Amino acid sequence: MTRFFRIYWTFALNQIKSNFVYRGRFYLFIIRKFLGMFIYYYLWMAVYAGVPSGTIGGFTRGEMVLYVFLSYTVSDIVMIGISSEIGKDVLDGSVAVNLIKPVNYRLYLTFKSLGVMIYRVVVPSVFIWTGLEVYKVTELGMPVIRPLSLLCFLVSMVFSFFVYVFFDYCFGMLAFVTTYIFGMNIMKNAALNLLSGRLMPVSFFPAVIQEIFSFLPFTAMTYVPVMIYLGKYTGAEVLGQLGKQVFWVVALYLAGSLLWKKIENRIVVLGGGLGVA
Repeated sequence: MTRFFRIYWTFALNQIKSNFVYRGRFYLFIIRKFLGMFIYYYLWMAVYAGVPSGTIGGFTRGEMVLYVFLSYTVSDIVMIGISSEIGKDVLDGSVAVNLIKPVNYRLYLTFKSLGVMIYRVVVPSVFIWTGLEVYKVTELGMPVIRPLSLLCFLVSMVFSFFVYVFFDYCFGMLAFVTTYIFGMNIMKNAALNLLSGRLMPVSFFPAVIQEIFSFLPFTAMTYVPVMIYLGKYTGAEVLGQLGKQVFWVVALYLAGSLLWKKIENRIVVLGGGLGVA
């Protein structure tokens, strides 16, 4: 077990170091992050300006400010795409090299993504959360998040990460069929922005749509941890949502294993790329 962790943790550690070394990438990441946040912020402030009651879907104007910044931060932390890397590996044929290495390809990708997640938590996001806590207490008069709620939020964030990574791994298997999935990745990301609750709370949708969403894994990626942080769930609901996240982690992991077994034995090297026979 120690050897296993040491081998795969190296991939995460190298990814953390890589993000710190390339400072230009770091500054561009910060700029992109804040630009996106403020675009959503001003959009929702314009929406609330036309609502006399000041409440939409159970969210006050102040709570919506918190939701916008939290959803954007959480999704940037946990939704680290590996399907694009799978697509690149398939396109240039380098996945064939990865397959003959004595490491599990999915775990290799997962730990690389874990390194990116740790970097994004430690570097920019901790400052954003600190600012949001100050805003929540001073401007909204809301209490500081309780230790138990914070723990549940962090656990939910970890589950969200694995839900997304295992989902994206399954999506990345399309690269072995279509070879070029970058266009589909753009469509996938646009859909997830809506389905995961990044653009707006799921509670804004009609009850029927909310019910449909409850049977899908997408709310487990962003919406659930944000709602836990905001205290929108009761204790029993928090446990239920965490249980749902665990279910999707296991289900998507098993789905990925099944898809990989079907594809692995049918891989054919085609010049510089790969295909499925």
